[in-house]
Amino acid sequence: MLKRFFIICSGADKKLIYSCSDGEQNKYAGIGATVFFTAVMAFIAASYALYTVFDNIYTSVFFGLIWGLLIFNLDRFIVSTIRKRERFGQELLQATPRIILALIIAVVISKPLEIKIFQKEIDTVLLKEKNELAMANKKQVADYYQSDLERNKASIDSLKSEIVQKEKEVNDLYSTYITEAEGTSGTMKLGKGPVYKEKRDKHDAALAQLDTLRKRNEAKIAAKEAEAVTLRSDLDKKITETQPIIDKFDGLMARINALNKLPLLPSLFIMLLFLAIETAPIIAKLLSPKGEYDFKLEDNETALKTNLAQNNHQRELMRTTDAGIYDDVYAEIRQDKQLYDYKKKKAIELLQMQADSFSEKQKNVM
Repeated sequence: MLKRFFIICSGADKKLIYSCSDGEQNKYAGIGATVFFTAVMAFIAASYALYTVFDNIYTSVFFGLIWGLLIFNLDRFIVSTIRKRERFGQELLQATPRIILALIIAVVISKPLEIKIFQKEIDTVLLKEKNELAMANKKQVADYYQSDLERNKASIDSLKSEIVQKEKEVNDLYSTYITEAEGTSGTMKLGKGPVYKEKRDKHDAALAQLDTLRKRNEAKIAAKEAEAVTLRSDLDKKITETQPIIDKFDGLMARINALNKLPLLPSLFIMLLFLAIETAPIIAKLLSPKGEYDFKLEDNETALKTNLAQNNHQRELMRTTDAGIYDDVYAEIRQDKQLYDYKKKKAIELLQMQADSFSEKQKNVM
């Protein structure tokens, strides 16, 4: 049962192969098994690759099955269409496009399995790239909000500077009227005279202005600080919103790029392994000598070609013979006197009718 299934997978003519020896049947069963297991590996590889894209096992298995069947059909077609020739160069020339196709299929099949085999190493590379992306994202977001934060800080510093300058002015006025009372500056008279009162009033007025300025600026500073808190909150929120996008940076393309950053040699060996598996049926047919099945297949094809050539030749002979017969028949008819007289009579009648019709039309015109 299994042998029959693998023979079907090889694409061999069942009627011919079952008339061959067991050894010939086993050879094609081996070729069919290679085709089948290559398709199975293609199904597994495609399912895993699609799972990294869709993140749904049922969808991945469905499309992976379609891909596996496609590869199975291609391999079966490749193997079944290779014919043994008299010269190896002719066979190699015939198989070259199929080998190129097998190379493409091998690369497509091997890449998802390489991703699975080197998953831990790829995860390490992706983790490093995610960290770099996270840092770059924070810097980019911070740069976006930096101008607003700096402008806000400059406004706060300006408001605080106004208060400090006013406080310095008040302190200077305070020192002026105190030293005036002590007699160490100004009029140099000890006591609280008119000059002292004038300087004291000026200080008190400046102090009132300071209180007003402090209340007004402190309210503005509180508003600016609240705005700064909001800006920092928006910055943190933006970073938090974009982080899940970075965390999901592990799709198929990202993993392929991460795989390319790993050492080439292990990946190359795996790809060569799949290439050997994929081209094994083709290489086996190229290297193997003509077998019983090949001779029988060639005999059937030659017999069919001969039959077609004979049929075409017979049809051509029938056409030329039939044409010659009709040529002779019409040549004899052309020499028949009775037929000639009859046609002459009818032609004369037709000419007379045309002349009568023309005469009647002329009379009507006149």
